[in-house]
Amino acid sequence: MRPSEIVDTALGQCTVDAMTVICQEHSSTNLRWAANTLTTNGVMRSRDVTVIAVSGGSAGVATASVADFSDIASIVQRAESAARSAEPAPDAAPLVAGRESTDFSDPAAETSPEVFATFAPDLGHWFGRARSAGHELFGFAEHELTTTYLANTAGTRLRHVQPTGRLEVTGKSQQRTHSTWVGRSTRDFSDINVELLDADVRTRLGWAERTMDLEPGRYEVLLPPSAVADLLIYQYWSAAARDAADGRTVFSAPGGGTRIGDTLTNSPLSLLSDPSYPGIECAPFVVAHASGSTESVFDNGWPIERTSWIDRGTLTALGQTRHSADLTNGQMTPMVDNLALEVDGSSDTLDSMVAATERGLLLTTLWYIREVDPQTLLLTGLTRDGVYLVEGGEVVGAVNNFRFNESPVDLLSRVKGASATAPALPREWNDFFTRVAMPTLRVSDFNMSTVSQAS
Repeated sequence: MRPSEIVDTALGQCTVDAMTVICQEHSSTNLRWAANTLTTNGVMRSRDVTVIAVSGGSAGVATASVADFSDIASIVQRAESAARSAEPAPDAAPLVAGRESTDFSDPAAETSPEVFATFAPDLGHWFGRARSAGHELFGFAEHELTTTYLANTAGTRLRHVQPTGRLEVTGKSQQRTHSTWVGRSTRDFSDINVELLDADVRTRLGWAERTMDLEPGRYEVLLPPSAVADLLIYQYWSAAARDAADGRTVFSAPGGGTRIGDTLTNSPLSLLSDPSYPGIECAPFVVAHASGSTESVFDNGWPIERTSWIDRGTLTALGQTRHSADLTNGQMTPMVDNLALEVDGSSDTLDSMVAATERGLLLTTLWYIREVDPQTLLLTGLTRDGVYLVEGGEVVGAVNNFRFNESPVDLLSRVKGASATAPALPREWNDFFTRVAMPTLRVSDFNMSTVSQAS
């Protein structure tokens, strides 16, 4: 039973005003290891179907895993029943009409362990080098192909194949007294350089052989791409135009409206999303399973283009549905499944940034990030797997972990330097959002509020 047949069957059973059906096929494979030894591997497949029924301006949604055609009628009936009994949907709008993919009837894409054909032997060699050095490696590699089929009664029939790969490795010293982390996002594992990852782990574990304690305070900090991503993803998720217009977020203007047009930083940095951004490509149309402040089920299938959220320091857009754009007199700007930060003229490397630092902290990752104040987007969280003291342009050792309190919006105004932008893997949010491209940032006065006992 092909996904396109599932979608067509569901639409054929429609008895309400309109209907959208989303079928997603997931094919994944993984490797997992601990203490320099491969522990498990596996291949999995799953399928999810969402039916969105529209009756008299009301929307009803039903989602389930579909095993056979007999399940489809049940999902359609539940969605239609919910639509008929629901209150009118405030975001009701005509469905997106007449958009078609030529490959809509093609079968779903499948991954397999072959995606690790080069990576797996390289990983084995890495285990051997780690044993010789007295280090232990823990981690996993995952690859997934998600094929989305989206169609509606207005004639839209779209298909998209999304590859998602991630690699996480934690390196520990022989006594497990200190650790470090490296992670990469990838589309197919062909771009994973194990030797560079090995060198990074060795270097950082070497730095940690000398340890010292530091007091909390404000420090100049080098934020690696993973940490930059985790902070800016939270900012991105908080960038709903409607919430800002209602006065609930850091992007709300005093007296009403949004801060679109305001200068957030004098640094020439730009935050953008683009379905065709190299290395982090994503779906070029809206896929919404439910309505919220930044997405609407009525917008399913709407084309997504490059969107500049911040342009050379100026806030230029917030997440908008058709409905919220009408309410705020703005332009529809759908949220996109990727995010990139670029800084004009940035060509530094991490090594050159360390060499230019008189005194500061080099972080590895951030963890347990939580919101403290939505009005300023003040976040708190912990450093993890290595904080290193830089003095006189050199890393001189590892220090204790900290709890931080920072707003990513305010932090952008304190950027003093940046490396080139490249695909990265967030640490905190990579279960939900992996397609990012970020630089390393040098930031002044980063607030390490208290010492943390976390490792």
